[in-house]
Amino acid sequence: MSKIIKEFKEFLNEYKVIGLAVAFIMGIAITAVVTSLVNNIIMPIITPFIPGGSWQTATLRLGPIVLGLGAFCGALLNFIIIALVVFMIAKMVLKEDKVAKR
Repeated sequence: MSKIIKEFKEFLNEYKVIGLAVAFIMGIAITAVVTSLVNNIIMPIITPFIPGGSWQTATLRLGPIVLGLGAFCGALLNFIIIALVVFMIAKMVLKEDKVAKR
């Protein structure tokens, strides 16, 4: 039994599972913050410029096809902000002028 525990600890250290778990949890937290930022701060500012006035239900009708543009724009904005935050964190952690593949 102790051999299995030792192998498990080596696995955790070799693959940096703890660091990955922490990064995953922080990613979930930042996602919630960014989603709130988009839904409660940014999109209400954009709402007056959307026909119909509600960004969550804004749609584009192409005959029988209905595209949910409002929800898509909100998700796209979430993605862009999260990608920017991840990029900035990578830049700070790696302390490089240009983030490059390793």
